[in-house]
Amino acid sequence: MLGKESDRPYREFNDNEDDEGDTRSQTLYEAITGEQEELNESISQDDDTRDINPYMKFSKTCLKNVFTVVLILIYLLLTTVAAFLAYQTISDFMEKLHNPVMSVTYNEVDSFPHPGIALYPGQAKLLSCKHHNHDHIPPLVDPGKQQEGDCIINNVTYYGPFMNETQKNAVVVRGPSNVRSRELIFMQFSHNDSKEDFSAISYMLFSKFSDFNQSANQSEFMMACEKNYSMWTFSGGFRTWVKMSLVKTFGKHDENVEFHQESAVVKFNDRRPELERSNELFFVVFEWRDPFIQEIKVIVTANPWNSIAILCGVFMALFKAANFAKLSVMWIIRMRKRHLRNKTRELDQVASEKQS
Repeated sequence: MLGKESDRPYREFNDNEDDEGDTRSQTLYEAITGEQEELNESISQDDDTRDINPYMKFSKTCLKNVFTVVLILIYLLLTTVAAFLAYQTISDFMEKLHNPVMSVTYNEVDSFPHPGIALYPGQAKLLSCKHHNHDHIPPLVDPGKQQEGDCIINNVTYYGPFMNETQKNAVVVRGPSNVRSRELIFMQFSHNDSKEDFSAISYMLFSKFSDFNQSANQSEFMMACEKNYSMWTFSGGFRTWVKMSLVKTFGKHDENVEFHQESAVVKFNDRRPELERSNELFFVVFEWRDPFIQEIKVIVTANPWNSIAILCGVFMALFKAANFAKLSVMWIIRMRKRHLRNKTRELDQVASEKQS
């Protein structure tokens, strides 16, 4: 009885051990199998990646090359635009340098310097010269006869600069100054027994009477004025109202002063006896038009510093573009050499595997 009972638990123990051993072995087998499968999968994945990597590398290299070529084309386009801008900047600068613009400003004054009025009466005789204010000229008293005046008058004889040294006689009068009170000068001339079809008296305006009065040689001064200033005329039998305006032109090296004028003509109603009408009368009034001096300045709008700054920027862009193109070409050459070297290595490996 004891033997049988002792055999029974032994068998049960052995059965349990066998079951546990089977379980352990099965678990170990499954673990080993799983590791082998994972290893096979990793190997297959490595093989796949090895199979895929050359194509991926080739596609990436091709994409980089295309991108680099596109960038080079863009930089070449930008370089062309920069060169065009440089040419356009230089052309605009040269055009502005040779074609300055005129700037006109108006300077208001209370009074002008006394201008010089040079008259060339010829055979005519100066009867009167008088200052008046506020545009008021009193009625004529005894026209055609000598009258009192209050003007400063000088007589000058000189040779004309343009008419083969023809001698000229000029009556130089100091002009009005006070523009606020509308100062004017009223002058009368008479001319007896005129044999000309048309009779007129010429006159010339110059900027400062004081320059003429203080000059050492007044004849040379008048010759120089006739070269630089324009001549006008007023006719007999009328009252010519001359309104003057001063224009200053500032050039590159000197300053030029000239007069502009507006004239109005009024017919003289001659009430003298018939015998006295053979003596032709001339009337002229000189007055400032307004208290503004017109100043004209020559301005060169071409700024060399702006042009130099633009050109520096353009040349920097050209340098950067050239440097980038150089680096891009060097990178393409390097990538090409690397690709050829890898391809040669692969061909050598294939050849060695075939030989083995």
